[in-house]
Amino acid sequence: MTHAITVTQETDDPEFVVLLGADYAGKSATMSALAAARSPWHLVSTDDAFVPSRHALISRLRRAVLGDVLPALGRDYSPDLMASVLQVAVVHLRDRIRRSASRGPTLVDSYYYKILAKCRLAGVEDNPMFAWWRSFPQPRRVIYLDVAPDTAWMRCQEGSVTNRLEHYGDHPDRVSFATFQTHLREAMLEEVRHLPVSVIKEQGSVARTARAVREVLASEGY
Repeated sequence: MTHAITVTQETDDPEFVVLLGADYAGKSATMSALAAARSPWHLVSTDDAFVPSRHALISRLRRAVLGDVLPALGRDYSPDLMASVLQVAVVHLRDRIRRSASRGPTLVDSYYYKILAKCRLAGVEDNPMFAWWRSFPQPRRVIYLDVAPDTAWMRCQEGSVTNRLEHYGDHPDRVSFATFQTHLREAMLEEVRHLPVSVIKEQGSVARTARAVREVLASEGY
């Protein structure tokens, strides 16, 4: 899987760090732990817990993608339409980065990297949107939470809580899930290969993972 990636930096880019990882790597739990510990970092995500009420549209669109688009993907909705809807989340993250980073250190959940990788795995390879996303501000560092596919399979209750963008085929099994997650990891790391990346291996608990993330953030001078 080889793709040429051209990244154009915007002027006066805000400084931020991205927390990245495959499905069930523990990003949301880690961000929640950082929030509970009153971290000085502004935490930006499309997860409901981190979406302000004034941006309720983002939460509604997220539920629509999970509840309406993905179950009918390839039948009633094309991968291109899916990518078009997901672009709203990408632009929202960019906008929040610009606002938050001007007020202090900002940690962003996945940014466009995971969405772009999943769109490619779903068959959307050369959409012009991707070039635009890649022109967005780039982080000073990516923190990658690594998780073994077998661990992720256990965390998703052996496929019972997965969606169509977490496995190959119509129905998840251990092989289709593990294969998709392996390809997702490769695609995301390829997408951020031009950036400094700190990989955090499985830590065994959310508290230890959050501590490891804080150590990386501290190394950035925060």
